[in-house]
Amino acid sequence: MKRIIVTGGAGFLGSNLIKRLLIDNNEIICIDNLYTSSITNIKPFLDCDNFTFINHNVIEPYDFECDEIYNLACPASPVHYQKDPIFTVKTCFLGILNALEIAKKYNAKILQASTSEVYGDPIVSPQNESYRGNVNMIGIRSCYDEGKRIAETLLMDYHREYNTKIKIMRIFNTYGPNMDKDDGRVISNFVTQALLNRNITIYGQGKQTRSFCFVDDLIDGMIKLMNTKDDVTGPINIGNPDEFTIEYLSKLVISLIDTSSRIVYMPLPQDDPVQRRPDITLAKQILNYEPRINLYDGLLRTIDYFRGIL
Repeated sequence: MKRIIVTGGAGFLGSNLIKRLLIDNNEIICIDNLYTSSITNIKPFLDCDNFTFINHNVIEPYDFECDEIYNLACPASPVHYQKDPIFTVKTCFLGILNALEIAKKYNAKILQASTSEVYGDPIVSPQNESYRGNVNMIGIRSCYDEGKRIAETLLMDYHREYNTKIKIMRIFNTYGPNMDKDDGRVISNFVTQALLNRNITIYGQGKQTRSFCFVDDLIDGMIKLMNTKDDVTGPINIGNPDEFTIEYLSKLVISLIDTSSRIVYMPLPQDDPVQRRPDITLAKQILNYEPRINLYDGLLRTIDYFRGIL
């Protein structure tokens, strides 16, 4: 049994990760201040002997002995991270700094949930880990984009300076159960709007592309990366390389839901990426990682989840 800290554990990814880690008979310390997450996501675990929930803001120091740390704490959708951009930056910087201090103290492995947003609005496609990105460091998304970039910097500096055992995972668009219906992400938006017979809102002309990874596949990659040897630091892209236009996604959602929703078009937000697609060559080679759940099947499971909470 490993003792594992999961920061942001009551969130979308964190709760799905904890479910898997508990199945594997680990002891979990979930740290979350419920800023954008929900206690409902971790309700099934609260009576588990191997699970402890700590209501705490990772900006402030904490200290628990552990074997591994998954640092997932951060507002992760534009609606949430732009609500209080200074808080977002502090969560990215101070959150990983505090986690790294614990990893150094207890010689624990630490995995950082970084993001494809470090690539900004990319001018190459697909994006591989050597691409340094096209980020507007003073734009409205920069609190998140640059916050995640400086977190990667800190991880590498701790690794070089203290030989801290780090893992950097760059996450591409992910969806599935435990998503927040109001998080402003495209799949949660479209599914919620269609189920409620509201117009489906596309920003721009819908020709921008995204690659969507079902959460179970994402968690597989996350755990595989954590379990690699100490000389594997990353960064490594984890996602599904299948690429779709936003317009195609909207029509697919409508086809899967009995809805009267119509598609309407709105102006594209500032710095919204035109294209997003991961190159997962490294993940295939190092982790033997391959996403298994296609968009159609993943959407059906996600729609079932949203039907249950709306």
